[in-house]
Amino acid sequence: MTRMEWYNALAKPTWTPDGGTIGLIWSLLYPVILVSFGYVFVQAVRRKVPRSVAVPFAINLVANLSFTPIQFGLRNLPLAAADIVVVLGTIVWSMIAVWPHYRWVAAAQVPYLAWVGTATVLQLSITAMNW
Repeated sequence: MTRMEWYNALAKPTWTPDGGTIGLIWSLLYPVILVSFGYVFVQAVRRKVPRSVAVPFAINLVANLSFTPIQFGLRNLPLAAADIVVVLGTIVWSMIAVWPHYRWVAAAQVPYLAWVGTATVLQLSITAMNW
């Protein structure tokens, strides 16, 4: 069974967006993530902000990039649910950490936060429905 056949066979809430919509949302978010996270990492390397400010961004990046291999490679719904909760939590943490230094970076995370909040509820629902 392919990854998409497996995913399509899962029970999902009626409000689950189709794959094209999910892909479009990530296509819009990834450039914002790239620029804002990159800016924070560069500023931390240049010591214009404490390196601790970059920590939640780094954890978020690792957790975000881990989701697809966990969800579709391992097909592990509980672990994917835990991972997306980490993604959501580190978005909030990063916004708080960067706010005193670069408010525009914190504000740029709002659409990411909104989408991952929705995706977290979706993933937790899918996990509960298929466990």
